[in-house]
Amino acid sequence: MHQEPQRVIVEQQEGNGLAIAGLVLGIIGVVLNIIPFIPYILGVLAIIFGIVGLNKPVKRGVAKASLTLGIVTIVLKLLFWIGVILLGMAGNV
Repeated sequence: MHQEPQRVIVEQQEGNGLAIAGLVLGIIGVVLNIIPFIPYILGVLAIIFGIVGLNKPVKRGVAKASLTLGIVTIVLKLLFWIGVILLGMAGNV
């Protein structure tokens, strides 16, 4: 009696590496917002990776979070500079 070997097929769940990378960059951008130029780069990359990650059907929530954190990073940095300018103007009055 001859038995055929059994085959086991394991499917790996498809990932969304760009969305996860964007999420990490967005988190780092928000945390390091006080540093002069790095948050701009991190925020823009998080936005780009989030947009590209939205094109994949998996982990769209992570891609949306990446996009949101990228936008928050840029907005916080712009608000920081607006505050610096306003404080500087208030000191000259």
